[in-house]
Amino acid sequence: MRKALILGVKVVISILGAAGLAGAQDVPKYKMTTPIPPGITTPDKVDTRLGTLKFEGGYPDAATVEKVYDNLDFQRGVEAYLNTMQGASLVAMRRGLREVGAVDGTFGVFNTLMDSKSLFLTANTDTVYAFAWIDLSKGPVVLESPPNSLGIVDDFWFRYVADLGNAGPDKGKGGKFLFLPPGYKGDVPQGYFVFKSRTFGNAFFTRGFLVNGDPGPAVESFHKTMRMYPLSEAANPHPGKFVNLSGKAFNTVGANDYSFYEDTNQLIQEEPADSESPELLGQLLAIGIQKGKPFAPDERMKKILTDAVAVGNATSRAIEFRSRTKDNFYYQGKAWFIPTGFYLFLDNDARLLDARTMFFYAYTGVTPAMVLKMVGVGSQYAIAALDSESNYLDGGKNYRLNIPANPPAKNFWSVIVYDTQTRSMLQTDQQFPTKGSHSAGIQKNADGSYDIYFGPKAPAGKESNWIQTVPGRGWFTILRLYGPLEPWFNKTWKPGEIEPMKQ
Repeated sequence: MRKALILGVKVVISILGAAGLAGAQDVPKYKMTTPIPPGITTPDKVDTRLGTLKFEGGYPDAATVEKVYDNLDFQRGVEAYLNTMQGASLVAMRRGLREVGAVDGTFGVFNTLMDSKSLFLTANTDTVYAFAWIDLSKGPVVLESPPNSLGIVDDFWFRYVADLGNAGPDKGKGGKFLFLPPGYKGDVPQGYFVFKSRTFGNAFFTRGFLVNGDPGPAVESFHKTMRMYPLSEAANPHPGKFVNLSGKAFNTVGANDYSFYEDTNQLIQEEPADSESPELLGQLLAIGIQKGKPFAPDERMKKILTDAVAVGNATSRAIEFRSRTKDNFYYQGKAWFIPTGFYLFLDNDARLLDARTMFFYAYTGVTPAMVLKMVGVGSQYAIAALDSESNYLDGGKNYRLNIPANPPAKNFWSVIVYDTQTRSMLQTDQQFPTKGSHSAGIQKNADGSYDIYFGPKAPAGKESNWIQTVPGRGWFTILRLYGPLEPWFNKTWKPGEIEPMKQ
């Protein structure tokens, strides 16, 4: 069909040329002729980044038609990657959870914490995670949430649905949450915190807190109080079902190759046609992804999409690690940044596209509790990928970070190192690539501050404050504050820069 289109263009251009079609600059004078602004006409040749585009009387020639359609498909492929990575990310997460059995009402719990063997976007080592997949395709689902926890439910497009626990309507006491599917018309019983999702698939994860460094009490609380079941079984729900995920090697991170589009197609096929905006669904339709139809691009389109995902990935990495948006930086003149506009990624009514990309490329879980000022509740984050000289952090070099005295965290603070490739915890000889208030034996300076060291080998006598890095691999870090206090929000407390040390 494409060959026929190009052939047809050639025929039309040939006919028009034979008829003596004149260029825009050679229009003869007629009774109705008026001055034509040059800006609304098209020259016979235009030099662009695609090469020279040629026109005859305003008609693009065959080579130009081919170039611009290839470019249009490429652009839409890149935009589809940037605008739907959040959904593809959750397809990958569900695939990983299925692999280890944390679906169909079963909670995956990291009984002895998550370590670097499990590939999760920027997870932490300081709380007890529990994950589950909520499937509303067969009707409403009840989730009984544990007390003293921080839980989130996001829909399949990674949009915020609900907080559970300390930042939720249960105020940390625990309770029964009822999740309704799209289009639900049935009765809604009393006695639940009720939320309606725009998608059938939903991600749930919650975090329990260590007690004197021990995850046991949180795990015990999860097993006693947490369960999930269909609303239809509410009168006689089954006991909670759990699987221990600690130490398991499995992947929940989305792909950066052609299979990305296959994952996005999987989501489109499962969810209601109105689960996303017509504009976004139109971008996907333009590259061959449409609900109810097979995604089967020809070799030309497959090659274009392979290039598009590579450029989309490169664009995401530039946005993530070399942001050009000054508002992302939490402190003026320092490398610490946070995605702006989170959690809706809006500036008034305008979508902050780069901020959305920055978040979903490397982070997990959308909730206002991660960004709104909630003193003593929720969590706050600052990320750094550059040293004090604005160079990328190098796994073969040594660095020092000063954490000033009295980190403003009611519950705990931590610094965790991540691999720039996987955006998961950096895999080294250390099971937990982290230091913070939960770290046994961490040394405090005389002024109450802490020095954290990064590098392939620990500085002599500083092993208790050292996080190992890998030569030849980039890394970045996240400073976490759980139960953030006022000095964080008014910026009277500031973390130091990551300072290169003499080798």
